Amino acid sequence: MAFIALLGVPLVAVSGSSAAAPGPCGGISARPWCDRDLKPDKRARLLLKAMTLEEKIGMMAGDDALGPLQTQNNANAHEGTVQGIARLGVPTVRMAGGGPAGIRQGEGTAMPAPIALGASFSRSDAARYGRVVGDEGRRKGNDIILGPALDIMRLPNAGRSYEAYGEDPYLTAELGASWITAAQGRGVMAMVKHYPANNQETDRYTMNAVVGTRALREIYLPPFEKAVRAADAAAVMCGYNKVNGKASCANGTFLGKVLRGNWGFQGFVASDWLVGAKNTVASVQGGMDVEMPIGLVYSKDRLTDALRDKKITAGQIDARVRNYLRTLFAYGVFDRAAYPDQPQTIDVGAHDLTARSIAEDGITLLKNDGVLPLAQGASLAVIGSAAGEYISGIGSSQVTPRDPVTVLAGLQARAGGPVTYADGSDLGQAAATARAAKVAVVVVADQREEAADLKCLKLTCGAPDRENQDALVRAVTAANPDTVVLLQTGGPVLTPWRGRAAAVVEAWYPGERGGSAVARVLYGDAEPGGRLPVTFPVKDVKAAKGGTVRYTEGLQVGYRRVNARKTPVAYPFGHGLTYTTFKYSGIKVKGDRVQVTVTNTGARAGTAVPQLYLTFPRTAGEPPRQLKGFTRLELKPGQARRVTFTLDKRALSVWKGGWKVPHGCFTLEVGASSRALPLAAPLCR
Repeated sequence: MAFIALLGVPLVAVSGSSAAAPGPCGGISARPWCDRDLKPDKRARLLLKAMTLEEKIGMMAGDDALGPLQTQNNANAHEGTVQGIARLGVPTVRMAGGGPAGIRQGEGTAMPAPIALGASFSRSDAARYGRVVGDEGRRKGNDIILGPALDIMRLPNAGRSYEAYGEDPYLTAELGASWITAAQGRGVMAMVKHYPANNQETDRYTMNAVVGTRALREIYLPPFEKAVRAADAAAVMCGYNKVNGKASCANGTFLGKVLRGNWGFQGFVASDWLVGAKNTVASVQGGMDVEMPIGLVYSKDRLTDALRDKKITAGQIDARVRNYLRTLFAYGVFDRAAYPDQPQTIDVGAHDLTARSIAEDGITLLKNDGVLPLAQGASLAVIGSAAGEYISGIGSSQVTPRDPVTVLAGLQARAGGPVTYADGSDLGQAAATARAAKVAVVVVADQREEAADLKCLKLTCGAPDRENQDALVRAVTAANPDTVVLLQTGGPVLTPWRGRAAAVVEAWYPGERGGSAVARVLYGDAEPGGRLPVTFPVKDVKAAKGGTVRYTEGLQVGYRRVNARKTPVAYPFGHGLTYTTFKYSGIKVKGDRVQVTVTNTGARAGTAVPQLYLTFPRTAGEPPRQLKGFTRLELKPGQARRVTFTLDKRALSVWKGGWKVPHGCFTLEVGASSRALPLAAPLCR
């Protein structure tokens, strides 16, 4: 693992901070572990020799139980703290509230929900996102960011689907790695979560995910593998759930054999908060290094009792502490001063613009019969209570925005003509308001949250305070044929009224500048840049079950399942329209490279997102059309560009006791979505 300290890359200097000041470690004569010329592992071993058993145990757990309860509104609180040791120069480590969608600790930049970043299909957007979160985390005095979340959306109704990047492992891995690299480039450490196979909220503390090895290796683990191998993620958070009968935070197969053995991880593993760790002995033996936010399972009494009773060894204690200390050495925490709390130094204006820009890139145009972009100055009716509310997911990633712009406020500021509003509580009034305007925009939303999965995908299931939303859409579309339905959701929903609407736009939870982003996209000031990172189904799904949950679908997750079964969908994975049109031509396969030409055939500039899908030989037993490449490119009218995708050996491999390339002919397809692939070429091995 190419740790930052080993690469000789200095931590990024941030103006207004004291990062360049001498660190707390001290002189090497009295503290040889402070010698920066030594490798992190050597420094950790030297320090361990100087520590008492009590000091070692103190390193194995956080010591602030109240932090998680305070970070939503308290600018001085941290989600977790591991106290240092002054006599040895061991620094105190602070962990940021929030993480996947921004930093809590009072007000912060509330970024678009990660699912919106998934819709961007943009590695550069992921990097910009990570830089904002890393920068704010650092300026609020944190060493570790609790993110990103790399969980695959197995269930369309998953409560925390908004916290991650969708249903595809390749897309999630690519965006996650870019996010981590950029965030850690700001001098903080990323803690990826929730490892492994943490895919629902129902019965989340005790559920047992029974998952086949092949599905784990091909679907659920690749984002974490990429985070470790390509992005050098500093830390991994193990989840609440069990996997194949064993608690995630005591699972030696995943924390030891896979994470450290197969992937070479040299960071530390921390539990999810409060009840992530289940058993003292099993967690020590399984490879969990630190319990957060306090030591319950890793309390002084429990650990010393286990040592006394010879259920664990001193060597196992040393291994857990060494992993933690080595990480701090590797990422320079010993060799710099603590980051001060200086939120006043955050470049709020720049971060707001980044949040708006990423929201625009994630807004996904699902349908457009010509009503968009909106005409300047035309009368506009905005309908639905969600238009006047700031919509976000609820839970530990929820950020308090500084000055949020709602959809209603954004449209009122941009319209350049009369804007009327009805909250939708009275369907008759809503219809009348829509009928009186040139164009109606009806805004609907779901409400996803931590600790609960949705019971269904109807809008009534996901927003109990807005139970008439489907009826509202039907009333408005009946009153005005030029109706735009604007969705603000944390995942897929049912769209039974889509045939009635002139346009359907998915804005996700677009963040604090979401209203401005929506207005710019609807009026054509910005492109609807998104493509679906999830499948929008036609039929509803069953409520999630707890207890033992068997992943009987195996590899058929998300679009893989509907494509394998040829199931009709409302909108397929990868789908997203623009205000122009594109042509794909000239596919050529040479060695590991696939080339195509993308041409803008429309009258205005636009963003194309060419996607490469691979179908394995039939004997491989794989679902068809798996995403293996994507890029974004902006093209002027008439402009053409040659795009090259590179397929490495891993992209052609399946897991059968190891990564193996099956014999036979593969099919490579390129196009605009998983179900719009005009180009195809064989690749035979």
